[in-house]
Amino acid sequence: MKNITLSADEQLIEAARQQAKAMHTTLNRQFRTWLENFVQHERKADDAMRLIEEIQGYARTQGKKFTREEMNER
Repeated sequence: MKNITLSADEQLIEAARQQAKAMHTTLNRQFRTWLENFVQHERKADDAMRLIEEIQGYARTQGKKFTREEMNER
């Protein structure tokens, strides 16, 4: 695991440490969780766009515009 250095207001850091302590965790662990979620969000968005592009390759309409009712038919 690699260490990084961040800068923030001292009062903000202390308040964050106290909040983490109340949650029975550490500020370091909370940051790692945030970082994982941040990266996953970007990956999920990229995966969704790839899926949309793949589906567009299968869905050919030959230029026909569908009505809302036609798109929702089952």
